[in-house]
Amino acid sequence: MARMPSAERRRQLTEAAIRAMARDGVARTTTRSIAAEAGVSLSVFHYCFDSKQALVESVITTLTDHSVTVVKEALKPRDTLVDTVRAGFQAYWDHVRAHPDEHMLTYELTQYALREPGFEHLARRQYELYVDAYADLIDELRTGMHLRLQVPVSVLARYLAAMTDGLTLNYLVLGDESAWTDILDTVTAHVAGLVHDGA
Repeated sequence: MARMPSAERRRQLTEAAIRAMARDGVARTTTRSIAAEAGVSLSVFHYCFDSKQALVESVITTLTDHSVTVVKEALKPRDTLVDTVRAGFQAYWDHVRAHPDEHMLTYELTQYALREPGFEHLARRQYELYVDAYADLIDELRTGMHLRLQVPVSVLARYLAAMTDGLTLNYLVLGDESAWTDILDTVTAHVAGLVHDGA
């Protein structure tokens, strides 16, 4: 087996853990099954992660990065603020539709962390990551488009995290893709209403 830098090996194992957890569930996924999914020995896994907590935290961070990356790429300033905000929500929504298993896994990880003694802080960290990601996206957009907000960044970030969390779970439970164009338009109009051009 070719040697791989430890950071790259951790990424490989984290992605393998995401696949295994999405397929088998968090509670049933073992270190052995993750190592097998990644095609490495169990000793390599234990070299990269000294605890299941460290692995779960890496999975949570990576899942958040998956969503944030597609939104960040879509949030290029467009003709209007509404168009820009809509593009960001559409990119997120396309990711949910393309990877429902990953998004379902985020909810399972939250429940697992809340119920597993010693893991509770990971559920809090997961939701702090969501808020931090939104705050960074808002700051980038605000700076790039010279925007003024009607509410503090921290409030808007937490609101967006709660809203997309609820909408995502609603979609995973109810489906009904036909309704989501109108829903995204409504959300876009509402969020754009909390922001003004700086001019």
